[in-house]
Amino acid sequence: MSFKKKVDKYYLKTIHEVIQVGHWITDQVSDELKEFGITEPQYNVLRILKKNKDKEISVQDIQKKMFQKSSNVSRIIDKLLEKEYVDRAESSGNRRKVDISLTKKGNRSLKVLDEKVYEFHLNIQKKLKKDDLSDLLRILGKIEQ
Repeated sequence: MSFKKKVDKYYLKTIHEVIQVGHWITDQVSDELKEFGITEPQYNVLRILKKNKDKEISVQDIQKKMFQKSSNVSRIIDKLLEKEYVDRAESSGNRRKVDISLTKKGNRSLKVLDEKVYEFHLNIQKKLKKDDLSDLLRILGKIEQ
């Protein structure tokens, strides 16, 4: 018996839709960030650094926290260094590691970027009721278990 026959078509259609909507949201966020010369993965790195309470964090730890586990984290960080949004320093605990931190310029820029991205999300949020969000979270939570 083939695997295709074991997996319900409605399930596959639903999963396909979840993936498609996720990509659509990412693409829309990317479009919102274009005018600032920032990509969605670069924005993701800046958000990770901000959530880390402005403390240094290793490249490996950034990669673990990214939405899209990209092998290009070093390249993404290089682009943010060029923009002077992040600093890179040798780790004090392990000289083979590199720590990344958010600069003041990066922090200021992130506030502007957040405004743009949150505005996008507010428009979507208006279409959803609290119960819709609760149901969606509950259902999606079943997938990750």
